Amino acid sequence: MDTTGRHPGTTAIAKHFAYAHLPEHLQAISKPCHDLAEAMLHKMADSPELTAGLRKLLEAKDCFVRAVLD
Repeated sequence: MDTTGRHPGTTAIAKHFAYAHLPEHLQAISKPCHDLAEAMLHKMADSPELTAGLRKLLEAKDCFVRAVLD
């Protein structure tokens, strides 16, 4: 996910949507959240609401991954 030129807050959150390092079964859970985050970054300018939305999406992704681990 390219965040070149983005606000540092946006970049800080966006990096947590990486999924290539995960085992394959967790990549399948994480990738849709990555793809949505990437789509929002392409469609929206940096703003507090974008940052909040990405943070909430990251929280949801973490919950989805934990649900598979349980």
